[in-house]
Amino acid sequence: MKNNAIAIAIDGPAAAGKSTVAKIVAESLSYIYIDTGAMYRALTLKAIEENIQLDDENSLISLLERTDIKLKQSEAGQIIIVDDMDVTAEIRSQKVTNHVSYVAKHPIIREEMVKRQQSFATNLGVVMDGRDIGTHVLPNAEVKIFLIATVEERAKRRYEENSKKGYYSDMEELKQEIEQRDLIDSKREASPLIKASDASEIDTTSLSINQVAQRILAEVYKIIHD
Repeated sequence: MKNNAIAIAIDGPAAAGKSTVAKIVAESLSYIYIDTGAMYRALTLKAIEENIQLDDENSLISLLERTDIKLKQSEAGQIIIVDDMDVTAEIRSQKVTNHVSYVAKHPIIREEMVKRQQSFATNLGVVMDGRDIGTHVLPNAEVKIFLIATVEERAKRRYEENSKKGYYSDMEELKQEIEQRDLIDSKREASPLIKASDASEIDTTSLSINQVAQRILAEVYKIIHD
């Protein structure tokens, strides 16, 4: 399989199932999984902790320059290390989730993050998910997938995810938050959330996670078995 190692880019809006599916695909292929969204979440967490205004790009750039973000693989999944601290759980808090799009929209922040993400993917055999992987980070990826789902379905998934973690959520508020993130992500000036022209779109609304993963793997097998 490693002789046929390729790059797989999975994009889509918030709560479309990207990370969950990407992990399954990576594990099935014995590939490395890279969660690019976790990097923006890590910076958002640190900015919030240091009371930095999220619309102050210069302060965020300065913060990023002195912030070490590592993505480590473990038996329990990917671990996010920021300045030698494990923040894997903290970056998934509701506060970070609601503010990460404001940090991710800054052009110079994205430019620096893309450099770091591309360095992680220098060896093929990677599955990378995010908002601009197929269009910007890995434009030459052999397989590009764009996942979509209705706002209602995505809010339901986020509600169930929060419930499992013990967080209370209001369904209507979740819908509004997801719609707001969609607006920010798709309208931002720097590498907005758009489907790559050569990406395969999969509507995950009525599909199980495993069904989505199998569709992506079918695309991969077409490439590596040709």
